[in-house]
Amino acid sequence: MATEGAPPFFAESIVFLAATVVAVPIAKRLGLGSVVGYLAAGAAIGPHGLALLGSGEDVLHVAELGVVLLLFVIGLELDPHKLWRMKRDIFGLGTAQVILTGITLYGIGRLAGYPFSTSLIAGFGLALSSTAFALQILQERGQLSSAYGQRAFGILLLQDIAIVPLLAMVAILAPGEGPSTFSQIASEIMIVLAAVAAVVLTGRYLISPVFLFLAASRAREVMLTAALLVALGSAGIMHSVGLSMALGAFLAGVLLAESSFRHTLEADIEPFRSLLMGLFFVAVGMSLNIALVMANWLFVATGVLIVMGVKGIFLWTLSRATGSSNSDAMRVAVTLPQGGEFAFVLFTAAIGNSLLNYSTANLLNAIVILSMLLTPVACLGLDWLAERAKARGIENPSIETFEEATPTVLVIGFGRFGMVVAQILTSEGLEITAIDNRPDRIEYARKQGYKVYYGDATRADVLAAAGAGKATLVAMCIENDKVMGKAIDLIREGFPDALIFCRATDRAHVLDLTKRGVDFQIRETFESSVVFGRAALEALGTPLDRIDQIEEDVRYRDEERLAEQLTQGMYAGADKLHKVTPRRNPTKDEHDAAAE
Repeated sequence: MATEGAPPFFAESIVFLAATVVAVPIAKRLGLGSVVGYLAAGAAIGPHGLALLGSGEDVLHVAELGVVLLLFVIGLELDPHKLWRMKRDIFGLGTAQVILTGITLYGIGRLAGYPFSTSLIAGFGLALSSTAFALQILQERGQLSSAYGQRAFGILLLQDIAIVPLLAMVAILAPGEGPSTFSQIASEIMIVLAAVAAVVLTGRYLISPVFLFLAASRAREVMLTAALLVALGSAGIMHSVGLSMALGAFLAGVLLAESSFRHTLEADIEPFRSLLMGLFFVAVGMSLNIALVMANWLFVATGVLIVMGVKGIFLWTLSRATGSSNSDAMRVAVTLPQGGEFAFVLFTAAIGNSLLNYSTANLLNAIVILSMLLTPVACLGLDWLAERAKARGIENPSIETFEEATPTVLVIGFGRFGMVVAQILTSEGLEITAIDNRPDRIEYARKQGYKVYYGDATRADVLAAAGAGKATLVAMCIENDKVMGKAIDLIREGFPDALIFCRATDRAHVLDLTKRGVDFQIRETFESSVVFGRAALEALGTPLDRIDQIEEDVRYRDEERLAEQLTQGMYAGADKLHKVTPRRNPTKDEHDAAAE
């Protein structure tokens, strides 16, 4: 499809955007999720549908960058310590799932009469789940950080690593290829280790100082360019030595997870990730040959049922055997039963090495795509069972949804005021996330042992990345009144359930915050001034009970004055500044009588 005089891919872009704008909202309205909408849009506009676009293969090469950016963002959410704690899920549960599922599917293929190499490649290719698909479902449901979400991610991460030995297996099985010498194998291993070391050292010692320098320039577009450069550059290094690009981006993300710029990087990359992920799923949908599926519907349908059934059983069994509750094991089983995008890569490599013919590979690809389409249906089925059980008042742990209950606080602004607030909160063992837009403050706070991230509180995407949607309370400790006002509006609009506690710079700011309906506000100098005044009275010989009476009276008159100023203006209630506190504990009625 082309339009004379238009830029390259102009007409194709319009078709892609129009199809997704129509299909995705319909799919979400039906409760199927956006991924099914993208796949349906691709099937409709692709060469096997309305033929509005050509082959999806060219689009897929560009769209794979969406998977790269997705793994980079996921890496940002996992610091190395957390990743190490997941080693059992990654190398134990993940490895067992791939091996057991692959061997079982291989055995089924051999029993069906397929050759050794075809059964082996098909079995292990279909044992891999879709990282892009599963993570998209978990993120849409807000369950990536849940117990089962983390276990599912560990399995997916191992599967991304597994594509490397599986591609090596294809090369070994290829006819006419002699075995590699020891020196060739050693040389390839050294190259791979050097690439990994380059990514690790760069991410550990070079990236943070560079971002610190760029942040001082306050040029958002440069920060955005640098974020994309880090994600794609690390992916390119890994790809150059034969490893997965997504794995390289994930490693870079993990190394930057403890960086002060974590949340800003995530917010900057998110729009590109979302767009490219949508393009990826459209391209996958375009490659679905509907005519081929219809001609071989019994083979494809049987294949889909076998793949999803075998994977689901192994996922549930292994999850239960390694400590998951029945509820979590079922959630893992219905989230990861589909075939994955790396199966396309493996089957394409097998075709190039004369191990699979085109018709078999296309049928296997159709099984992968249809299993993707049925995964949201399986998730909806489990949700339906949960709702039915809930409606009947049945407590069924096998279909319960996991929810986190730990309260968290987002501290915005980490100067002297914010640091003291953080100290109070962490003294209770509460989890806090703090952001600030001044690199010097961030560096100082980090030296004091606080994890503070670079972020602009006037950007809704940065607030979301920093966890405003999950925070029970947002502590606004910013000095700039205008910045605070804009941030409050964004939080009220995007995250209405969060409590908003504010530091007010002066009395006028208090009035503004009161009108905005914040949950709590306090002038930054008021309490310290009261304490100062108490100390002065004590030094002058005033009895402690008299000081308590004065403090109570001053606070009461201050509240009265604020109430008048809200309705009558800044200069109302000035007479309340100059009254002498009565020599007994005043009540409200006595205050009113004295005022008359």
